Amino acid sequence: MDAPASGERTWAAAAHVAALVLALCTSWLAGVAGMLGAGVVYLLKRDDSPFAAQHAREAFNFNLSMFVYALVACAIGIALLGATVLTLGIGLLLTLPAGIVLLLAIAVVAVVWLVCSIIAAVKAMNGEPYRYPFTIRLL
Repeated sequence: MDAPASGERTWAAAAHVAALVLALCTSWLAGVAGMLGAGVVYLLKRDDSPFAAQHAREAFNFNLSMFVYALVACAIGIALLGATVLTLGIGLLLTLPAGIVLLLAIAVVAVVWLVCSIIAAVKAMNGEPYRYPFTIRLL
């Protein structure tokens, strides 16, 4: 298999970087902006460059997965808040530790998202394939 050309590597890295930058610029709008950045690169390069399209597809799917995980975290947070309110604060004994664990899990997911996006961009620039962990592959 031939190594991807410099332009292909640049577009592939752009898919990851665009997803990263757009998500950071929109206060991490739960992966939606990241999907937009990667999706644009995918639509532009899907016919020209299989290498760039594959990286854009991975970036899109990863950001979609982060969106789904953020929705789940929000639902759990709302349920914990609801349990506290419904029990007139008595449930705080149970929901406070669960809330702290939830916040720690969200922080870990955020760090994994950031680190994996940077690794993916570097791999793309080096002409190497990359598969994100914890990804729901729909595209």
